[in-house]
Amino acid sequence: MSGSGWIAIAGLGPGSDAMVTPQVTEALAQATDVIGYIPYVARVAPRAGLTLHPSDNRVELDRAGHALQLAAAGRRVVIVSSGDPGVFAMAVALFEALDNGPPHWRDLRIDVLPGITAMLAASARAGAPLGHDFCAINLSDNLKPWDLIERRVRLAVEADFAIAFYNPRSKARPDGFAAILHLLREACDDDRPILFARAVSTPDETLHIVPLSQATPDMADMRTMVIVGSSRTRLIERTAGAILYTPRSAA
Repeated sequence: MSGSGWIAIAGLGPGSDAMVTPQVTEALAQATDVIGYIPYVARVAPRAGLTLHPSDNRVELDRAGHALQLAAAGRRVVIVSSGDPGVFAMAVALFEALDNGPPHWRDLRIDVLPGITAMLAASARAGAPLGHDFCAINLSDNLKPWDLIERRVRLAVEADFAIAFYNPRSKARPDGFAAILHLLREACDDDRPILFARAVSTPDETLHIVPLSQATPDMADMRTMVIVGSSRTRLIERTAGAILYTPRSAA
């Protein structure tokens, strides 16, 4: 990346610096400005010639507009997200701002730099629960109605997908995940395995695999990725730690 102003929308991975791609590292080294949610910008080391622009949550469109304005002025801007920027993250917000912004923004160079998203990092740590057909559902109702979330979960269970749940439970949304567990218990066997993977790849990492009957809402928070197996997902018990996987074939 060189020349006039540009934007790179970069995924920082799930938490460990070892999971940041060389492509993202190179973009950060060339950047004049880094924009993002406060804890994500905090992962970028300060240096001469780099301006950090941390901002609070729920201001994604403002953040995107700021990035486009800076790039239009000739700055080299990296917007940082955790995980992958195209999975419930800043890439979509940037393109929404671009779609509704002034025409000259469309001439800017914009690159989306992928990262390791939370569901893939969590799946890898547990084994391969996403080894067959699966879907990802964001349980936050900040940008969509709760009845749509419940409908999508019901349909995913009916289709027998393994399901990766992002943003399962927060202080502002303490009851939604309990409702999802109730829905799952109505539709699934009690022994359906559920993975609770918290802070994967960081020193705070914890992994718990429990049957649906033993899952409780307080097992999840905003740093937790929850993966619910399909009817075919299996657990291999072993002394070195259980392995969760979904076979490649289906009847």
